[in-house]
Amino acid sequence: MHITTQSKNSKKPLLISMGCPAGIGPEIILRLFAGETGWRPDPAWPVVIVGDRGVLERAGRITGTSVPISSWRPGEEAPTGVLAVLEVESPALDSLQWGRPDAASGLAMARYIEEAVALIHEGRASALITCPISKFSLQQAGYPFPGHTEMLASLTGTSTVHMMMAGPQLKVVLVTIHEALKDIFTLLQPEAITACILQTHAGLVQDFDCQKPRIAVAALNPHGGEQGMFGDEERRIIEPAIAAARSRLRQAELSGPWPPDTVFHQACQGKFDAVIAMYHDQGLIPFKLLHFEDGVNVTLGLPIIRTSVDHGTAYDIAGQGLAKADSLAAAVGLAQTMAANRKRHAG
Repeated sequence: MHITTQSKNSKKPLLISMGCPAGIGPEIILRLFAGETGWRPDPAWPVVIVGDRGVLERAGRITGTSVPISSWRPGEEAPTGVLAVLEVESPALDSLQWGRPDAASGLAMARYIEEAVALIHEGRASALITCPISKFSLQQAGYPFPGHTEMLASLTGTSTVHMMMAGPQLKVVLVTIHEALKDIFTLLQPEAITACILQTHAGLVQDFDCQKPRIAVAALNPHGGEQGMFGDEERRIIEPAIAAARSRLRQAELSGPWPPDTVFHQACQGKFDAVIAMYHDQGLIPFKLLHFEDGVNVTLGLPIIRTSVDHGTAYDIAGQGLAKADSLAAAVGLAQTMAANRKRHAG
């Protein structure tokens, strides 16, 4: 395999955090670099794995891939044509069992994230792509965060972030994420919806190079409430939020509240650039019907670029060589696009 090094005029590397060492993160990284998704390294955008070389070598044996692995240190030119790994000091993982996370694996995956964020803050890398982690193991290791997003917000000092699920046909942004349905009615306040709209607009302009974003806001109730017959949240909460956002956005087409059973279809037909969904399943069910294998999780509002696979650790198949790397390939490609767009808008 031909090996090239980064030229002096090329981009700073993209970082992939390995995720939970007991999950499918190591396997999908090997499959990505083996070319099974059609993704090929770009010398102008070298990719570095932040993780554990020994675990990746084990994953290579499981997947039957023959990808050369080399160690990388910050300040060095990042090579292409090999799997470059920044090895992070973490507990010994020699006894790690696939599909069985514990406090040691939780500590390791947390340190991968911390190291990657630090490198981006230092200006040594362009973006972070995250492989899946175990929320339970993260807390076993003593970290108080319920997941990646909250940890990244803390590490970057960010107060407000939103989850965007991005695919070739549909982009969905959630006002509320992992909340019980019974709590949605309390959490949906005009200010929260307005903040989500504004952050979606900023992300579409800065990261997706969309100069006049067309944003649709979904209603909460069936048929948009049907003039109050099925609920009045549209009139009391969502419409004022849209009006407040519209008063601050001059270069945008903002509309809604749209009936949830039609707005996603219209977005897929090209009418909208993104849909604001009120709660998790309202947005993710239509999204995953379309983009189950090639969807990307994007965190809006961070000062750094973060994309992620749209699936979990898949402990039930970890270590069996069954995991697919399509979502990881999409996440790497989107991170590259976002980094290029941010550089263009900044310069």
